[in-house]
Amino acid sequence: MENILLSLYRMVEDRRKNPVVASYTNYLQDKGDDYIARKIGEETIELVLAIKDKEKAAIIHEAADILYHLTVAIENLGITWEEISVELATRRIAGLH
Repeated sequence: MENILLSLYRMVEDRRKNPVVASYTNYLQDKGDDYIARKIGEETIELVLAIKDKEKAAIIHEAADILYHLTVAIENLGITWEEISVELATRRIAGLH
């Protein structure tokens, strides 16, 4: 099974190259970095509230929303999940996590 974040990234990248009518991903891409950043902030607040309420289904939903919007953001900036994975691995090796 392919890593879901890599699969999601490929879909976002494909939407940029091959826009789809009424695609929310294309809508976000067209709105730009500032709008995407606001959406990530919005979803983060919703996740914090779900965590405080210990609502498992809501936590899963909001975490997925954040990962989706974050994927759109990093693809828009030319950053890959592989680069983020390298950063996390470096921190792990350095004992920072």
